[in-house]
Amino acid sequence: MSADFDASTHPIAQILAPDERLQNVIRSTDTHVIVTDRRIAVSDADRIALDMAIEELRRIQFDIERDRPATLVIVPESPSHQPQVVAIPPADFEQVGEALAYIGHRLYPTVED
Repeated sequence: MSADFDASTHPIAQILAPDERLQNVIRSTDTHVIVTDRRIAVSDADRIALDMAIEELRRIQFDIERDRPATLVIVPESPSHQPQVVAIPPADFEQVGEALAYIGHRLYPTVED
């Protein structure tokens, strides 16, 4: 989890269910990407820009370029949710990898050989 993230004082606290568990918090250059056992959300310190169930995700893409922050693109299935593009500093690549693995397993709950 991001060291500067306090769920109790962050806007995400307003929407989390009492039994909802944080899985991962990714710090971008100006927002947080929050992954719980139910949802993915993008929020800055003042507002929530995206809040949707993981199953409502159409596409998630992580691009790494040399000498630039990486780009995480989150595209919802429904046009009522705006896609989000967030810049990820290299120090947080591991958090993104963990979050992507969790989300991928949620989207493909049974993996066959």
